Amino acid sequence: MGLWKKVTGIIKDKNSIVWANFSGKSSFRNPDLEISIIKATSHDEYHIDKRNAQIVFSWIRASPISLRPFVWALSRRMEKTRSWVVAVKGLMLMHGVFYCKVPAVEKMGRLPFDLSSFTDGHTTSAKTWGFNAFVREYYAFLDQRALVLSEKDNRKSDERSPMAQQLSKLQKLQSLLDMLLQVKPRAENMKLPLILEAMDCIIIEIYDVYSQICTEITKVLLNIYSVKKPEAATALKVLQKAMTQGEELSSFFDSCKEFGVMNANEFPTVAQIPTEEVEELERIVNGASDMTMTTYEDSVGDYSIEENDETAAIVEHKEALKTVITDKWVVFDQNLKINEEKNNNKISFAEETAALIEYVPVYNYHQQEIPDLISF
Repeated sequence: MGLWKKVTGIIKDKNSIVWANFSGKSSFRNPDLEISIIKATSHDEYHIDKRNAQIVFSWIRASPISLRPFVWALSRRMEKTRSWVVAVKGLMLMHGVFYCKVPAVEKMGRLPFDLSSFTDGHTTSAKTWGFNAFVREYYAFLDQRALVLSEKDNRKSDERSPMAQQLSKLQKLQSLLDMLLQVKPRAENMKLPLILEAMDCIIIEIYDVYSQICTEITKVLLNIYSVKKPEAATALKVLQKAMTQGEELSSFFDSCKEFGVMNANEFPTVAQIPTEEVEELERIVNGASDMTMTTYEDSVGDYSIEENDETAAIVEHKEALKTVITDKWVVFDQNLKINEEKNNNKISFAEETAALIEYVPVYNYHQQEIPDLISF
């Protein structure tokens, strides 16, 4: 950061704080909360003010009426800024608010500001194109995450079958994971403490989403024979998508490790679903499509095969499916659960403090690079 740019950023932040101090308190303005938001989203790319971020989260958790002034203040700051630093910090702050688990936040629907076409206005595009892309991709994910979060209440009135709802949820989770995998540093000049901190947040979010996907796929496979042919076909597509995402995850974490994102080193090895198992499941779905399907629970009991070859075929398919689930997929899911236990303190800490932004990695990027500017 150039000296003039740094001084300009400090002046802007101080002026914003002065104006916030003089503003009166109303239903959509809270000067104290507004000042904490300004400090948490300062122009200093080498410092993340976690103390003021925590103050913001405390306000949100303590009283739902704080959400309105929070939305007003953060939206106003995000819409005015031309600084990628302020934009990234604002997105991290919004990310943390989602972890406050406040009903009013979950019903928000979409983000209250738009950074889909963000462009940094303080440096040439040749130097900031990577930061611009990072802000846009991070924003796109959080906006979609907010929408998915708000749709939870609608499931209560959903008239579709439980399996159809579960598959729909899985597809949305997979879509979120696709968007998460797009949030990554794309330029060498992005090896900065703030970007590395933001990527730590992304890695934790990926862990959460991918764990949900694995768990939900296991549930779907265990009940595959209680569903109709269209739902079974959708389940197969979900499994095929999971295979593709498993490969993309491995590549994503390798690139993150090379870039220096420390949380990427602690993610488990992504176990790939064998292609032959997917082909076997496809054969089961196609082969059983015109037959009378019974529930999976019937398949684990004693079989009485006395009628004809068609009945025997159903039993054979069921046993094959059982092999797919127990020998491969559930083990894959258990590996993630083991890792979750290993990292339990980290995940719980992030959720307990209501923010991914609060997580302090074992490796302190700030102290390694600029020890005189910040201490944790």
